[in-house]
Amino acid sequence: MHGTELAELSTFLAVARHRSFKLAAVQRSVAASAISHAIRSLEARVGVRLFHRTTRSVSLTEAGERFLTELHPAFDQIEKALEGLNAFRGTPFGTVRINVPSSIAPFLLHDVMGPLLKRNPGLRLDIVATDRLIDIVEEGFDAGVRFGERLTQDMIAVRIKPRLRFAVVGSPEYFKERRIPLVPGDLREHLCVRYRYPSGAIYNWQFERGGKAVDVEVDGPITLDNQELMVEAALQGCGLAYVWDSRVAAHLASGALVRCLDDWCADDDGLFLYYPSRRYLSAGLRAVIDMLKAGS
Repeated sequence: MHGTELAELSTFLAVARHRSFKLAAVQRSVAASAISHAIRSLEARVGVRLFHRTTRSVSLTEAGERFLTELHPAFDQIEKALEGLNAFRGTPFGTVRINVPSSIAPFLLHDVMGPLLKRNPGLRLDIVATDRLIDIVEEGFDAGVRFGERLTQDMIAVRIKPRLRFAVVGSPEYFKERRIPLVPGDLREHLCVRYRYPSGAIYNWQFERGGKAVDVEVDGPITLDNQELMVEAALQGCGLAYVWDSRVAAHLASGALVRCLDDWCADDDGLFLYYPSRRYLSAGLRAVIDMLKAGS
């Protein structure tokens, strides 16, 4: 098999995983036109159409589905063989692609990326931060980060950070005209900064005390999809924000924000790095896990 043919097969796998020529191009760091050319060349060579293409979607034909099923194990073996060479190297090499929720990415990766790359100069990181709930297998990630309650059974999960907490915060200026809420129900009398999921759904604020769980559908003049903006809105007196306490620690210490309902904000289930149970653990991914665990 020639190198060009092998590259075409690898390109086929990338497009099949992402169901997108554009995303496959991003993963392979090439132009989208190069991806299209490789797929056209492969289809011409095998004499079978592998993808259905429209202006809005890409899907596998029946032949493409069968080809993917038979080709995937072979490439897994190739990747495993290449990864085995790490045993003869001083440090891991290659790219590790990880999905991380954008709401926690800044403090999860704080003081991690620099030391990790310095210790492993042959390693490359491809980190995508998004709060969209994705399928890491379908979208071509080596691993992802989620909270415990969102993990599925077909994944291997490694705890990388102890339990996290939310905080309800508001500015001193905001509280000059309003009483501090004492129980979650009091939030209905307050202006709140709402959070919108990438799906469009609005997040209900969740509380727990003494085994009693409470969900509150809050209301307010502003809805955002980014915790940094939510903190900024709280600092400007737009209303109360419900954000990770790690994100507002400095503002609480300086007095720029005031915390309330602290006794109702329970610990979260903790953060886990997860990867498919059928996938071998590469030296690069192992280095990432070890660094994240050390920083927890």
